[in-house]
Amino acid sequence: MSTTTAPQKQQNGPSPASSAPNGLSQGLRQRHLSMIALGGVIGAGLFVGSGSGIAAAGPAIVLAFAASGALVMLIMRMLGEMSAARPASGSFSVHAEKEIGVWAGFASGWLFWLLLCVGVSVEATGAAGIMTNWLPGTPSWIWVALFMAFFCASNLTAVKNFGEFEFWFAAIKIVAIVGFLVLGVLAVLGVVGKGAPGLANLTGHGGFLPNGVNGLVTGLLASVFAYGGLETVTIAAAESENPVRSVGNAVRTAMWRIALFYVGSMAVIVTLLPWNDAGVVKNGPYVEVLNLLGIPAAAQIMNVVVLIALLSAMNANIYGSSRMAYSLVQRGLGPKAVARVGGGVPRVAVLASSAFGFFAVLLNFWWPTTVFAWLLNAVGAAVLVVWAFICVAQLRMRRRLEREAPGALTVRMWGFPYLTWVALAGVAGVLALMLLSHANRVQLACTLGATGVLALAGLAWQKRTVGSRG
Repeated sequence: MSTTTAPQKQQNGPSPASSAPNGLSQGLRQRHLSMIALGGVIGAGLFVGSGSGIAAAGPAIVLAFAASGALVMLIMRMLGEMSAARPASGSFSVHAEKEIGVWAGFASGWLFWLLLCVGVSVEATGAAGIMTNWLPGTPSWIWVALFMAFFCASNLTAVKNFGEFEFWFAAIKIVAIVGFLVLGVLAVLGVVGKGAPGLANLTGHGGFLPNGVNGLVTGLLASVFAYGGLETVTIAAAESENPVRSVGNAVRTAMWRIALFYVGSMAVIVTLLPWNDAGVVKNGPYVEVLNLLGIPAAAQIMNVVVLIALLSAMNANIYGSSRMAYSLVQRGLGPKAVARVGGGVPRVAVLASSAFGFFAVLLNFWWPTTVFAWLLNAVGAAVLVVWAFICVAQLRMRRRLEREAPGALTVRMWGFPYLTWVALAGVAGVLALMLLSHANRVQLACTLGATGVLALAGLAWQKRTVGSRG
């Protein structure tokens, strides 16, 4: 197998990232990026996990998703501004390194890599669970091994394979959610189903905010974490034909995607169903709506959609984690061997990320309530930490670009710097809200602890690099 390595000067120490990822092919087409941007926002967390948020917040879950969606839109706009100006496979990690320091790039990059690898294990386990329900008697580990091997192999061959799988996965998810929304709106209007429900489910059963502020806070936290993973599109854009245009298109459509897919579907669900319907959590809110409308085999239809969403997330997380690892080691922030590239693909990084994901699956089988639970807690609030790094990096980078390269600002953050500060305050506020419950406090402590360890490691790495240069 023919391989190449990153240039020696980049391996010896951190250096600014170039506008294109060295050694990687730019095999993603515009149609791939467009569908990744559209479908990336639709995950298994929306189809299944939103049920717990509805049970906690009641109809006010619409406000929770709207508030967290507004925060995500600001984060994506900032990330889009930086990524359009300087496309890089390391995305926010590259920007954090240059604008804040090596320690910030190190900590945010490896924390995100860990988040994606753990996500792979969770998604593989969930997908295996669906398969064993369909085919009783088959051991779940076989399905995990098959899914892991398949997506590892597809990511090892060419980046266009990742793009093609995500293109079709996204297409199926979009058709499913749009079909659901059309049926739901028709049911709300009384065209299909048992007649228009009116406001009965929004104002009855304890009112719009049945569990008070505490319930709304729980729903807000659930909605925030449902948005995780949108950052991958800026990583993928660096391997596209036109990174600047790809990033710009992705972030410009973020607003209507979030409003339509998340806020719109939540509004349909709580209008059609009582928030305290037991099936909302047990079966999932989407299944319950389809059952209400008399759709045959509603549960199995949604199982297929959820399986596709899980497989899509697996594929995207293996891709994203491998590119993040490659970017880090190419900048001298990890083992040099991981920077080896073959056929335009960072194959060692793909293997390393897939291996860690599979190891996490084993931890889930061996010690689900101890070691794996700690690993989940360690990355539980990681997306919020990453968003904080994005805010700080954008504040610094925008001012520097305005002085040095104003022409690079093809995508601009709205209301700079005020909305950047609003977003940073929003992230801090969500982190503070996590202190209100014991489980969230444990998760927050573990994530901040992991971030602190990585930051110290980054500082040590930075000092070692400076010392070797001296």
